[in-house]
Amino acid sequence: MKTAIIIPSHLGAKRLPNKPLLLIHNEPMIVHVWKQAKKTNIDEVIVATSDREIFNVITEHGGTSVLTASHHTNGSDRIFEAVETLKSKPDLIINVQGDMPLIKPEAINYLANFMQNSSAEMSTLASTLKSEDLSNPNVVKVETEKEIDRNNFAYAKDFFRIKDESRNHLYHHVGIYAYQYTVLKKYVGLKKTKNELERSLEQMRALDNQIKIQVGFINDYPLGVDTQADLDKIRLMYNET
Repeated sequence: MKTAIIIPSHLGAKRLPNKPLLLIHNEPMIVHVWKQAKKTNIDEVIVATSDREIFNVITEHGGTSVLTASHHTNGSDRIFEAVETLKSKPDLIINVQGDMPLIKPEAINYLANFMQNSSAEMSTLASTLKSEDLSNPNVVKVETEKEIDRNNFAYAKDFFRIKDESRNHLYHHVGIYAYQYTVLKKYVGLKKTKNELERSLEQMRALDNQIKIQVGFINDYPLGVDTQADLDKIRLMYNET
């Protein structure tokens, strides 16, 4: 099964402007993400971006980047445009967020292996949800149909940001997705749903249109960078290694 990792990235983040190019250990954050993806078992790694500055920094490091339109409002739409420029379409696409410089190659491989050996339409990862994160709207929660661990995947029932005491099997969602090419093509052709818009969660478009998402478990949540505080924390972690 032909597989590609595609990393969507753009400079328009409101909370932390130009964040893909902010330096961590003397290298832009997007380069750290790209390097982690290159450590996987997957040969094709592409950064999809609407910004020439990101395109240039990836190509200067020997990577592959595709310039996309600037109107995309989520990673999946940007990724699909990039995929459509490829002469040979991948059967499976792994969407690795461009703001997770600490994503482990093993986690990406785990998700890819599951998809390559199953008939799943779409899948993602999650980790343990800490009690202090229950009421944090910046932490995306996923509810699964049954308990998950390192040995099994389960279907996602819902994704949300706001605390809900009635939920069972709650986990901290990790922003990495895998989809069959045909499923991604279907997804981008669908209109944004009410849940997607209200929650600012692109995966709701899939669930609301009966595209099933399977969820696997990883032990460590890879800290993403949304704020200056997140960036400072990751910079300290790099300095400690």
